[in-house]
Amino acid sequence: MISRNEARTLLASMTQSASLMRHMRTVELVMEAYAEKLGEEKEAWAVAGLLHDADYEPFPDKHPQVIVDKLRGMGEELIAHAISAHYTHWGVPYETTLDKALLACDELTGFIVACAQVRPEGIATLEPKSVIKKLKDKGFAAKVDRNEVYKGAELFGVVLQDHITFILEVLKKNKGELGI
Repeated sequence: MISRNEARTLLASMTQSASLMRHMRTVELVMEAYAEKLGEEKEAWAVAGLLHDADYEPFPDKHPQVIVDKLRGMGEELIAHAISAHYTHWGVPYETTLDKALLACDELTGFIVACAQVRPEGIATLEPKSVIKKLKDKGFAAKVDRNEVYKGAELFGVVLQDHITFILEVLKKNKGELGI
């Protein structure tokens, strides 16, 4: 299996944007925490989170096919499939818990970081009810596809408020590193 160090090297070869790198790091941390909670393979889940948008900056029109092809070429079918399915509009079936988790964590984690960035205290005092309220405000973080947030939680089989709480806990533990 691809190691996290190998994944970081691959990521660095494709992505330069600090905000995109931070997004992938936040999703990596959340995915790793969920894997631990669910008794799943932490490295695979973390790598899927870390690399899910690796090709977005250099190949926006081909995303996620470039990173998926690279991973398949390395024999990483499980991670490649999860990445190929992290947006419902691509029509890729959700076959594993990893597939569903990545979908559920990607958009919502990015949204929670956006919520934290507009608060004077950052993520430190952010509560699930505030995130839910912001989800209803279509003008806030307008590029976030709310349907992906709701569908992801549904497919992953988690209650949205509990899911938000879990993600907040992970991000709060890592707020210093993440700058949120």
